[in-house]
This record gives sequence, C-alpha cells and structure tokens, in this order.
Amino acid sequence: MRYLPLSDADRREMLGVIGAGSIDDLFVDVPDAARLDGAIHDLPNHASELAVERHMGRHAGANLAAREAPFFIGCGAYRHHIPSSVDHLIQRGEFLTSYTPYQPEIAQGTLQALFEFQTQVARLYGRDVANASMYDGSTACWEAIAMAGRVTRRKKAVLSSGLHPHYVSVAKTMAKFTGDALEHEAPTLEAATDVDALAVDGDTSCVVVQYPDILGRIADLSALAARCHEQGALLVVVNTEPVALGAIKSPGEMDADIVVGEGQSIGVGLNFGGPYVGLFACQEKFVRQMPGRLTGETVDASGKRGFVLTLSTREQHIRREKATSNICTSSVLCALAWTMHMTLLGEKGLRQLAAINHAKAVAAAERLCEVPGVRLLNESFFNEFTLVLPKEARPAVREMAEAGVLGGVSLGRLYPDEAGLASGLVVAVTETVTEEDVEILAKALTGVLA
Repeated sequence: MRYLPLSDADRREMLGVIGAGSIDDLFVDVPDAARLDGAIHDLPNHASELAVERHMGRHAGANLAAREAPFFIGCGAYRHHIPSSVDHLIQRGEFLTSYTPYQPEIAQGTLQALFEFQTQVARLYGRDVANASMYDGSTACWEAIAMAGRVTRRKKAVLSSGLHPHYVSVAKTMAKFTGDALEHEAPTLEAATDVDALAVDGDTSCVVVQYPDILGRIADLSALAARCHEQGALLVVVNTEPVALGAIKSPGEMDADIVVGEGQSIGVGLNFGGPYVGLFACQEKFVRQMPGRLTGETVDASGKRGFVLTLSTREQHIRREKATSNICTSSVLCALAWTMHMTLLGEKGLRQLAAINHAKAVAAAERLCEVPGVRLLNESFFNEFTLVLPKEARPAVREMAEAGVLGGVSLGRLYPDEAGLASGLVVAVTETVTEEDVEILAKALTGVLA
C-alpha cells in the first residue's frame, strides 16, 4: 500500500468510468509482437527495503568519490568547496517546495532570489540582462546559437575548436532539426587558440568561443568581437568555470553579445554530472529574443515591491511557432544554491577564491612539469591547463585511477578519433587541492610514464 495505494475496488471503479473491461483492454492497440511476454529479463525479483538499501550500498561502494582521492578532473565540472549553509538553506520548505514558480504570486521569495540571481549573472558576465537560468551549459550554448539566428536571420554558426566537445555535440544534434549549418574543427595541441583564425562572413549568424577554452587557454576576444560586428554577426562566449571571472576580464568587457555557461562551480556539487544550472546573459536590445524565463521587479496595487515572471516567450505560454524556446522550466533550485553561495562570497570573496585557485594551479603546473617527459601546453590559464605527455594519456589516467589518483581528463577520451590529441591531459586545480595532493599526482604520473 505504500507504493501501490489503489485497491482492486479503486481499479474497477476507474475502469468502469472509462468503459474498459480490464486493464488488459487498455493495451489492445499495442501489437502482440511489441508486448513483453513474461517478466523483464535480468531484473531481480522484489526485495525488502532494507535488502535494497544494502544492495545499492554495495554498488555505491565501488565508486571513488571526489573527496576520497586526490582529484584533478575538470573539463566543465569542477570540485569546489560549498559552504554547508547553502545546502541547509535550499532545503528549507519555502524554497524546496516552490523551486519552480508556476504560481508566481505565491512564490515571492523564490522570485526575489531569482531576481538577485539574474543580477549576479549579469554582473559576472558583464552584460545587461540575464534570464532565470537554463538546464545546463550545453543547452544554454545551443539556445544562444538559436537566438543569434533569430536576431540575424542567418543559419550558419562558426564554433571555435576550443569549445567543449559535449557542447558541440548538443549543438549538432539540435541543428539537425533546425537546418542550421555549424562549422567546427577539433583543436590541436597548440599554445595559441584559433580565435584569430575564425572566418566570419556575411552569412555568419554567430561565432561561438569558450573562455577559458577546453584546453584551459585564455584569449583576448575584443578583436574577434569587432570582426563579428563588422559582418553583422554576434559573438557568443561560453564559460564553464564561473570562478575564473573573479580574476579575468568579463566577456561583456570584450563586447560579447551573448554570454552563456555552466554555473555548477558555484553552489552546486559534482552530483555525478547533474543536475546543473545554465547561465545566460545578453545585451538588453536582444532581450525579447532571449529564451527561458525572466523575473522582473514591479509594484503591487498597494505600492509594495513585488516580483513577477515576464517575457516568458516559451512554448507553454504562447503559440509554439512564436516561442523563442521550448525550454519548459528552469534549474531554479540549483540557481538558488548558486545565488546563496555567490551572496556568501560577495565580490571580494569571489576574487579571493579566484586568486587561490590560480595560485594553486600555477604551483601544480610547475611541479608536474618536473616529471620527466611532461611539458605544459598553455601560455596562459586560470585553474585548468593541458599537459602533453610522452605517451598516450588515456591509459595513464586509468592506471592512476586504479592507484586511487584521479589525475585529470585525457583528450583521447574527449576526442577518440583525433590521434594528434591522444597525449594531452587536462588537469584542473581548485581550492580543494592540497600540496600533498599535487605531490601524490606528480609521483603517480612519474610512475605510469616510466
């Protein structure tokens, strides 16, 4: 009764109302060949709750958690310290039960937090306006491409080779259904980015670049923005590590038109890959083409400050062909966590956190380059950099993991068809990494390369 609360009498009453003689009658339109005959194979029979907990616990015990080992994995998802107060606050009933404000008039607290979230994202990205969040960074990236197409009425997007391959994959999948043409090549193990070489012409809707990019490289995008605008195209900048913007120039300062990214680093744990929170900001003149939701400030009939959802041009609200997006909701609970963590940090705290990350990364890069045969690719980086190993990186990463060291992300895993990238190892260093962790990684890397 705990999980199947309907009684036989309840079922008979429901079948009577809809005019079906039995539950089997509900499936008469399903061909016999498509029906399952008997139990689902390879699934165990039912068990008690205690037995299931023990079974799942044994499976969970096979995982090597980030906190249990020296951890240097990044490439779009980063391990940062999240204050315990963040988790405590988002689990308060006022937030947890109304995290998707379908009835805005009774979710004023959530809407106010989202208003602050939008303000923080806009300031971080250096743009005029931000929305109330997207699903994650990859979908935000595609929505930016689609938005650029609406603004420019063009169907060709140029994607930098430094854009995360998962983001490229999402964009390619969506472009199959929209008819957009995407130009993209895999990166090479070069210290310089391809920013200056990206071709922009009168058919280009936007150029999409990552900052810092998938190899951790940082480029000045001002000249690229000027070239885009000369051709009537938009510059879309993707950021997967928001902590970096506490130390480097914001994309808006370099005249980016749309800035999107993954907000996971602030307030959201690794969570085995999700749920995360997508960030999206743009120039105010494009706000009516912006996807998702926007929280606005208003005054009620009594003259009191209040908050509303506005410009929600989603397919749930208006005619589908007029919608800017089919995004049906937003990652509000993660956005709340993001805002709470950012509020606790403040601007000064974010800049201090960024400085700590960078300093630790510089020290780690110097130590790892002492390993025989290892060289640093990057001329510049924030808290993530690429090492070029004297052998293929993918088996080296596996060997280190078997020894209890999560040493980074091999480019061979991200680009399995690109032999020229096989020796690349992307290493991320955050404030959670200790000098002891770096020394353990250096010794483990020395061992697997010997």
